[in-house]
Amino acid sequence: MKKLSFVVSLLLIAAVGAQAKLITKAVPYEHAGVKLEGYLAYDDQAKGSRPGVLVIPEWWGLNDYTKRRADELAKLGYVAFAVDMYGAGVVTEDAAKAKQLSGPFYGKPLMAERAHAALDQLLKVDSVDSKRVAVMGYCFGGTTALALAYDGAPLAAVITVHGGLIPAPAGALEKTHAKFLVLHGAIDPFVKPEDVQAFQKAMNEAKTDYQLVSYANAIHAFSNPDADRLAKKNNLDGIGYNEPAARRSWREVEAFLSETIGKR
Repeated sequence: MKKLSFVVSLLLIAAVGAQAKLITKAVPYEHAGVKLEGYLAYDDQAKGSRPGVLVIPEWWGLNDYTKRRADELAKLGYVAFAVDMYGAGVVTEDAAKAKQLSGPFYGKPLMAERAHAALDQLLKVDSVDSKRVAVMGYCFGGTTALALAYDGAPLAAVITVHGGLIPAPAGALEKTHAKFLVLHGAIDPFVKPEDVQAFQKAMNEAKTDYQLVSYANAIHAFSNPDADRLAKKNNLDGIGYNEPAARRSWREVEAFLSETIGKR
């Protein structure tokens, strides 16, 4: 009996030792004279080259929600890098401030350029397979993910989650071989039906491989459990958490990443 107990103890120790250990670290970098600080997450038990995922935050900046998403991707076997768009430590929960911070990026080359700087950091990680890289973004980050892809970044997959939909400029989709997944709140007041139609028209004309999934009763920021609190804090209509849409959209993310860039 004692021998059996000893063997069981050894097996338990081995099992614990074999469990994945999540490694997270701040990564300082710079773009256009702005000091930035991204967030890297990966499983230290995974061996060999692995696919990488760039995670671009909502207009609030690189907050805990974005970092949690990076952690979840790392647990699935990806090397995840959460992007800093504004500057090291620049995060807000004030909608007016967020609008001010995000304003200079919309419709400007800076949006793709700042995302490129983060992509360069992800590609510097030795274990990342440069041929298996995806970008996913939330809200403002979704728009940024599209801008990065349209700019010709070497991406295999692009995901937007309740992101602003911008149609590709003429010829832009010829620069990318990426596949696209758009996860959209069916009653999102910030993404108008005409925006969706313009996006689809550009994708269809270029014969781009894309999926667009709409979630009933879901508004903007539907995946973020903090959305209701932020809406109340800012007296902001049109954003809110939707648990079924959040759960279902994450399943779509997992399946799409597995199909397009694999796991390990």
